[in-house]
Amino acid sequence: MKRLYLMRHGETLFNVEKRIQGWCDSPLTDHGREQARAAGRYLRARGVTFDHAYCSTSERASDTLELVLDAMGAALPYERLRDLKEMNYGRLEGCPEFLNCATPEECVTYYLQFGGESSDTVRDRMLAALTQIMERPGHECVLAVSHSGATFNFLRALQDPTVELAKGWGNGTTCVYRFEDGRFALEEVIRKFDI
Repeated sequence: MKRLYLMRHGETLFNVEKRIQGWCDSPLTDHGREQARAAGRYLRARGVTFDHAYCSTSERASDTLELVLDAMGAALPYERLRDLKEMNYGRLEGCPEFLNCATPEECVTYYLQFGGESSDTVRDRMLAALTQIMERPGHECVLAVSHSGATFNFLRALQDPTVELAKGWGNGTTCVYRFEDGRFALEEVIRKFDI
């Protein structure tokens, strides 16, 4: 059975400053880099080995991925994919987070008025991209690093995400999915790595 480890990137400067961060980028903080290394150590200790790795084209995602793989001792090449990017928040990019909508339901169309994406668009592109990845030959255990809204909307494509969201969706949150017969099923959510 195939498995996908879908990880949210480590903490960034904009996360600390409470700024909306979608297609714009900000660097990982020291804590964010340590979160990524801790994730790698945790996965190595569990005996996880990846045959392929992917991330969004955002630097915070590729930096996280590189740190995870390094901590695992895995010299694995990876591919950056636009479809794994965060939601585009339009003119709200870089603005204070208090301008965000309050609930996932509001997010479906809220950002369209600012030139951004709907959460359904993000959900659909994530589902299509990750399905295509997992259907590739030799993709038995895959790591993909993406973003909060993107990973949440991917889960939303599969099931009601309310319970999992209520438990927390912080930096580094990693969802482990089984992939069988062209379908994903959530197996586990790892929210904290021992740092």
